[in-house]
Amino acid sequence: MKQFAIPIRFGIATSGALITYFLVLSLFNLHINVFYSLFNTIITGFGIYEAIKFLRLKEKESFNYGKGFIAGMVTGTIATLLFTIFFAFYATELNTEFLNELSSAWAKDYNNFQAIVFFTVAIMGFTTSLVLTLSFMQLFKLSNNPRKQELS
Repeated sequence: MKQFAIPIRFGIATSGALITYFLVLSLFNLHINVFYSLFNTIITGFGIYEAIKFLRLKEKESFNYGKGFIAGMVTGTIATLLFTIFFAFYATELNTEFLNELSSAWAKDYNNFQAIVFFTVAIMGFTTSLVLTLSFMQLFKLSNNPRKQELS
């Protein structure tokens, strides 16, 4: 469990940033525009990047691809789960008209529209976490190139 302390901390911080961003958008009634959710990728990416970087600095020589990948995925998963729970709470308890405003056409056509939206938010978060973790690990992994190691 000790190995997950850093990613969990960064995951909680990342979810806090995602929730704060969403609430700031809601103050200006911009949270119903799906375009603004693209910035969630930047927030999540920053959290994952910092978690992997911090772990690499802490672990030094014992850092490897597996540890970095797990740290990135745990960070993204924690952030996604917490944000999805908040999103569901917001849409069902705090602002019950939010989903209708988000997509009036879809909300009328589907019986389980809430479940579809919550599932989509979660899947987008998990997918973003996976892709960004794989991308960032290309920056942080140790090289297996013998020539690069000779030059170092």
